[in-house]
Amino acid sequence: MNKIDFKHKVFSLSERLFPMVARMLGSANAEDAIQEIMLKLWQKRKQVEKHPNINGFVFLTARNYCIDVLRKKPFVLDDATDYFKILESKKDYTNIEWKELNTIILEILKKLPKQQTEVFMMRDLDAYEFTEIAAALEIKVEHVRVLLSRARKQIGVELEKTYSYERGKY
Repeated sequence: MNKIDFKHKVFSLSERLFPMVARMLGSANAEDAIQEIMLKLWQKRKQVEKHPNINGFVFLTARNYCIDVLRKKPFVLDDATDYFKILESKKDYTNIEWKELNTIILEILKKLPKQQTEVFMMRDLDAYEFTEIAAALEIKVEHVRVLLSRARKQIGVELEKTYSYERGKY
């Protein structure tokens, strides 16, 4: 694979990698991480060229790199606002209410199985396609759909419990 092919087939995916890498490592470290990932991929360019699913290989390499970094350094997630970018509603909700909702969703996600959480975040927060998620997690597209459905359902159930409980107090 020459420089031009690498640029078009691999490097062009760096923008699509950014949300996942930023979510996993923090936005401050994401750019450096993507550079490291691209260097690793350049070193493996012959292997990348022969791979039947280059996009999947790139996403899987990025995910594995992030996991390696996280294993080396303990990571504590305190603030959900960096990880949940919920579109602002047309209603007049305050920032405090959005932060509270983010905190509640983060707590719900901590209770979900790890794969459901990953699929939910990759699809609904990072806007990855089902095929990209399947390639990154090394599972079938159908399984991605099932995991996403279960995660959304559980989040909905838990939010309903939380908000119906709060309404019942008044």
